[in-house]
Amino acid sequence: MNEVHVPPGWPRQVPPPDTPGWREAAVPWLLDQCPADYRAYDVWRRHPEALAWIAARHVAGEVEAMRSAYRVARIDLAERVPPEALPEVIDALESEGLRLRAVAHAASLVWEAMTGKRYVPRL
Repeated sequence: MNEVHVPPGWPRQVPPPDTPGWREAAVPWLLDQCPADYRAYDVWRRHPEALAWIAARHVAGEVEAMRSAYRVARIDLAERVPPEALPEVIDALESEGLRLRAVAHAASLVWEAMTGKRYVPRL
């Protein structure tokens, strides 16, 4: 039996590609990466490839938004939050940015797998 391999960063909640039903099983995870309103559109459930495509794009946009916020937080918030709050805000932005980068990578891997890319283990 051929063993299916997934690359580092593949989401734990999504079965490996070529596992029976893996595309449908990926749908809940992909929807979790998008705004809640995306669940109102049946097209995403009917077409997991399209959902993977938009989820990867959406999360990439979130990464860019977080980077932008991180760059200007000190300037925009310096006189709007107490001085002790600014380091906490910066820490939260940094943590969320790291989380989003990991999610963006995972979403891109799922999208690539849905387009036919397969992964082989490195020796």
